[in-house]
Amino acid sequence: MKIYFIYHSCFVVETKSSFLMFDYFKNKKDKNSDFDFDVLMNNIFESEKPLYVFSSHSHHDHFNKEILKWHEMKKNIHYILSYDIKIKNPEINYYFMKTNAEIHINNLKILSYGSTDEGVSFTVEVDHRRIFHAGDLNWWKWSEDTLSEEKAMEEAFKNIVDDIKGKRNVISVAFFPVDYRLEENYLCGGEYFIRKIKPRTFIPMHFWDEFDISHKFKISQQEKFPSTKIVEIRHPNQLLEL
Repeated sequence: MKIYFIYHSCFVVETKSSFLMFDYFKNKKDKNSDFDFDVLMNNIFESEKPLYVFSSHSHHDHFNKEILKWHEMKKNIHYILSYDIKIKNPEINYYFMKTNAEIHINNLKILSYGSTDEGVSFTVEVDHRRIFHAGDLNWWKWSEDTLSEEKAMEEAFKNIVDDIKGKRNVISVAFFPVDYRLEENYLCGGEYFIRKIKPRTFIPMHFWDEFDISHKFKISQQEKFPSTKIVEIRHPNQLLEL
């Protein structure tokens, strides 16, 4: 399995049978890039493997209408979108998912869970792998929150994690927010998620250009959770081979 980190919360996952694209909103060139995004997309468009495009919610940093043009370049493409994304005259290859839903497309089994912001989070089972993308699911513990707001957020987050844990299937790879704007609370959600879910691989996301937070998270958590490989993201367009 190959994983291409694009930018922010966007990843492309290539498995034996498929390409999965999560939460594209833009690509960003970088002198340290491992690949060229346009070349990658051309290769995907020309490949016989189907492309499955996921958008967890309608926020501008998780959904870009540009993805809707990709069907012009690729016939075997499927869009799996959160219920809050509004599309005029959707085609038959569009699937809209509410919280706690399940759909099957070809050899993919897709489940949706809740979010502590907008939209949904996803798990995708494909080629004997189970991939989780959190979208904006996180323990959003802001310093200015009141005690009641903080308690409500904690309960909502932990309830959703319990829903995910209840499926009792090992998550091969988890993409999860590690957001520097939370200041000293940036690791609360990721740390709790790893402790409860125990994914084999944990990949931080949702930090824009603050790549140091990925390194900081790995240093602080890897020894606590030796059975989970925590990946460090260093730059846009980074190739991760798992």
